[in-house]
Amino acid sequence: MTEPAVHDTQLAPSPGCPPPHPAPRAPSLALPPDSCDAHCHILGPADVFPYAPDRTFTPLDAPKEQLRALHAHLGLTRAVIVQSSCHGHDHSVLLDALRSGDGLLRGVALIGESTTREGVEKLHRAGVRAFRLNFLPHLRIPPTRAEIGSVLERVDGLGWAAQLHVRGEQIALLEDLVRGLPGKVVVDHIGRVDLAAGPDGPPLRSLRALLDSGRVWVKVSGVDRVSRQGPPYADAVALAASLVAHAPERVVWGTDYPHVNITGHAPDDGLLVDLLERIAPDPAHLRRLMVDNPAELFDFPTDLPTGSPTDFPAGS
Repeated sequence: MTEPAVHDTQLAPSPGCPPPHPAPRAPSLALPPDSCDAHCHILGPADVFPYAPDRTFTPLDAPKEQLRALHAHLGLTRAVIVQSSCHGHDHSVLLDALRSGDGLLRGVALIGESTTREGVEKLHRAGVRAFRLNFLPHLRIPPTRAEIGSVLERVDGLGWAAQLHVRGEQIALLEDLVRGLPGKVVVDHIGRVDLAAGPDGPPLRSLRALLDSGRVWVKVSGVDRVSRQGPPYADAVALAASLVAHAPERVVWGTDYPHVNITGHAPDDGLLVDLLERIAPDPAHLRRLMVDNPAELFDFPTDLPTGSPTDFPAGS
């Protein structure tokens, strides 16, 4: 794997923001052409793209060059960059990445009171196709119904998906809200469910019921966050596999790189790719998970150039 770019200025990271795995393995699983990392972040560098003054955590820098090297190493050729709350509503870092992606990158935005309709349309032209609602208290105070309504007004008519970041028990509590959202809805990281509640607990019952609605998708990413066993995360992998088998047409996957706000060391992203062989053992399901579903959900163009999101133009 190519060494990531090094920047002179680096803020001290918060607890729970470890450095990436020092030597991710080269995956043994050959991914289908045009496979997509549907959930990853670009963070900083802070001396170019400062972190928000009111952020709730400070990460290590993870610039686009670093993500480029990882995707080349893993064999991923498309990606969806999710705006991190540590950058707040300033989307400069996201726009910079999307400009250099040659159509192989899509984005997920954080829309706030300072984001105008003109700003939303600029994001859309750049390749943003979803907005994220954070309900986890370590990231922000959960949005009110009025705030969600304001966001929906600003993105109206663009066909964006609503991406929900929730934790376990919130899924059942928010089920009516989710059903009332227009368009597609995607639940991050398997809903960050507590596996101690079992496969028939309220969170998973609600998640499966939402999947059955036909408008709700789930990211089977974050098995390292959900697992109670540690690597190779067999308990969470089994859950992810059950969801892929349950609704193969409405699941997507991502690395969640660079793995902020976690406990312990960052996972091996090469291992996470190899676990896809167990998450989607049917080749047809694997192709849907990695290629067809993200293309539909995030509106990737059909005439993409050959290459990878790592092929940023020189000097970009």
